[in-house]
Amino acid sequence: MALPSKLTLNRPNMVENRGETWRPPVFRPLTSVKDQLVARVRRFLDLQAGSIWTDLSRLLPHCQGQVLDVGSGAQPYRPLLHPNAQYHAVDSSRSEQDFGYAMPETTYYTGDTWPVPDSSVDVVLCTETLEHVPDPGTFLAQAARCVRPGRHLLLTVPFAARWHYIPYDYWRYTPSGLDRLLNQAGFTQVAVYARGNAATVACYKLMALFLPLLFSRSPRAWVRRLSMGGGLLAMPLVMALAFLGQISLRLPGGDDCLGYTVVATRRLGAGLIGNTADHNQPQHSSQL
Repeated sequence: MALPSKLTLNRPNMVENRGETWRPPVFRPLTSVKDQLVARVRRFLDLQAGSIWTDLSRLLPHCQGQVLDVGSGAQPYRPLLHPNAQYHAVDSSRSEQDFGYAMPETTYYTGDTWPVPDSSVDVVLCTETLEHVPDPGTFLAQAARCVRPGRHLLLTVPFAARWHYIPYDYWRYTPSGLDRLLNQAGFTQVAVYARGNAATVACYKLMALFLPLLFSRSPRAWVRRLSMGGGLLAMPLVMALAFLGQISLRLPGGDDCLGYTVVATRRLGAGLIGNTADHNQPQHSSQL
């Protein structure tokens, strides 16, 4: 049933949006020197990706034992792990269809229950995935089910980020919201660290005015060529903004930030708070 004309605005209804005018390239595995060089350039220009890499490069080398990467995509942070870590990747069976990722050495699954035994991993890694999960409570309960008591969840989420992978982008989380969700799922000692500050966000948003020109998805070739030309002309300004943004990332995080890096510990004891998988179901065979 349509809304009465007096209860509408003279702007598009965003719920009806099913596509993006631009999308940056998907991440690629770092399998060659060229891949590593391209990734370095991207981390300089993409302040979100760069800030995540900086945080994880400080945290992941300390992660040993069984490491489960959930929503692993192209597994871009695998090289940061400690040499003694045993890496395992799982992702949704819709990963390629919805996000463009299909990787070897990844276990793809359907439904809400991860194909991982209870209390079998030491670290659950989940980067820029939770905003794409329709039911974050169930998802985090799966993390609590799989990680051993006293071991850790390492999570990143965006905050000042555009609506992306439309329509599969559902949430933006605050520190208090993350703390509440994680405690309900069975985690404790929740630490939420801001990535960037108002200056970082300002640079990021100004860059967002120009970078889309390089990745136009217009069906018209002349529009794509014109956009590319405009984007190339703007590159000196984009580089200057990226430089200032990288400097700002060295300053303390603020209330207005690019996103959050979260570390939480699985609560000791058998009981979990919140939604968990039905333990009357047959257990999954171990992939670990």
